[in-house]
Amino acid sequence: MTPDSGTETEPEPETGPPASRPPAPAPVPAAGLMAAITAERRDQLAVLTALRPDEWDAPTLCAGWRVREVVAHQTMPFRYSGGRFALELARDAGRFHRMADRTARRDAAAMTPGQLLSALRDNLDHPWKPPGGGLAGALAHDVIHGLDITTARPAGRAVPLDRIAFVLDQVSSMRRSPFGVDLAGVALRADDLDWALGAGEPLAGAAQDLLLACCGRSLPAGLLRGPASQRFTMASA
Repeated sequence: MTPDSGTETEPEPETGPPASRPPAPAPVPAAGLMAAITAERRDQLAVLTALRPDEWDAPTLCAGWRVREVVAHQTMPFRYSGGRFALELARDAGRFHRMADRTARRDAAAMTPGQLLSALRDNLDHPWKPPGGGLAGALAHDVIHGLDITTARPAGRAVPLDRIAFVLDQVSSMRRSPFGVDLAGVALRADDLDWALGAGEPLAGAAQDLLLACCGRSLPAGLLRGPASQRFTMASA
């Protein structure tokens, strides 16, 4: 996907200090992380269960992945043992992104939507943790990939703001973006949270859409505003 150079919308002027916007919800406490993860998976299960068979082949914000590849990737930690994961990673010489793409495509081709749904339904409270990420990383993984699916659809889903605020804080606190995104010279400002990051060209929108921009996703036109929006918007078809 490439940035859309033809859909720039002027940002709305500030109407007051940041405190005039809705305050950020209380962050998810450590003790509540597993409950938040389970709730997020349950919410996503409801969305996926309602999909028509052909909608499993719809594109997502993950380049080259349909809905079925994203769900295959999300459920991989539930379906693979530690030994199998290590073997698959070794096959790609330790290159995680290459391994993740290969296994998602392979599993998506081999599994039916019903099987993918069962893999999620049977593991709503699975305590998987990404290496070095803990439960916080698991919540971020689920939220971001869930948005990859729903934001690409005409009627997207609004993730509860406490989960979005928690994941935004995680992503924005990293010294170096794991997604390879350069946010230098960009001032991000959320409409629905008292959250801002950086300085420079304005980029405004819903907190969950700004989260996706921080993760290197190109979003459908009209979700982001400001001079920097074209850098994070899909090219027109």
